[in-house]
Amino acid sequence: MKRRIAFLTAVFLTAVSMLPMPAWAVSARNAVLLDAQTGRLLYEKEPDRRALIASTTKIMTALVVCEQCNVLDRMRIPKEAVGIEGSSMYLKEGEVLTLQDLLYGLMLHSGNDAAVALAIYCGGTVEGFAGLMNDKARQLGMTGTHFSNPNGLDAPDHYSTARDMAVLAAYAMKNPIFRQTVSTKTVTVGSRSLRNHNKLLWLLDGVEGVKTGYTKAAGRILVSSATRQGRRLIAVTMNDPNDWADHKALLEEGFSRYQVRKIVSAGDCLGAVEVAGGQSKTVQLLAQEDFSYALASEERPTVRISGPGFVYAPVAQGQSAGVAHILLGDTPVGKVPLIYGQTVEREPEKEKPAPFWKKWFGGQEP
Repeated sequence: MKRRIAFLTAVFLTAVSMLPMPAWAVSARNAVLLDAQTGRLLYEKEPDRRALIASTTKIMTALVVCEQCNVLDRMRIPKEAVGIEGSSMYLKEGEVLTLQDLLYGLMLHSGNDAAVALAIYCGGTVEGFAGLMNDKARQLGMTGTHFSNPNGLDAPDHYSTARDMAVLAAYAMKNPIFRQTVSTKTVTVGSRSLRNHNKLLWLLDGVEGVKTGYTKAAGRILVSSATRQGRRLIAVTMNDPNDWADHKALLEEGFSRYQVRKIVSAGDCLGAVEVAGGQSKTVQLLAQEDFSYALASEERPTVRISGPGFVYAPVAQGQSAGVAHILLGDTPVGKVPLIYGQTVEREPEKEKPAPFWKKWFGGQEP
């Protein structure tokens, strides 16, 4: 009896429920822990709730400058960037500094004046620069975010989410100039000696940034990044009175509990599909690329292929064959493109029987 090979299959692994860290693990109103390599949220607490973000805004300010300007350029400080309220690197009208000097003042000393100076240089005006910030947010898929200024002073239309800020930080940390800036502990800019406000740089192994923030309305905001053995985690807490301890706990838990594991390797056979009208009845479906994901030891993902129950011949080896979906429980966490493992030609057509006259009269019609 011919066996039909289903196109819906689960391969190798069985699923169990994810076991996130308990919601009481942090004091923050909103928080996430992101595995930067795989994009998995290892911990979340109201990750998409919009909130004020204070000076963590400057992550986007610095990123836009790093991407759109030469940080070795020098600028003369305009009067519009002097005497800005809040934290400051105390710029003086007419002094000349490099953009890199201003980036240090922005990210280590949280200078609101440095933010305005950089915005004017890069965007022409503060309003024009805010437009560049929002353009970048859209490119990164930060759907819960809007910027109205480069420094994070409270405004009704200036907000983000814990998830969006983690996405932003993970992207920004790929930029070598940004990464070098935020990981600097102390630096001298002219006559100024600047010390990074991010205490985690001294408190926890592997921390390399990113930014603190505070206003009375926003509370304490902290975005941090840490790398160990080539693996980067991003932690974000918003409105958190115990942020240093919470970040240490989140990052340590993330590194110790979760490991990036390869679930699928390129070339793995993930199933097969029936070939209608082919010389072979089935064709293997192979993974076109690797797929890795951050997993706790007790988690077992599933690999599933969904689609029609057959394909028509011919199919060519290496031809696209759809996708395999990776799931944890019932939750999709990724997908892998598939290709056919063999070429399957059409089955040759059977010859029609010769007319009777060819048999009786030697091929001559009567």
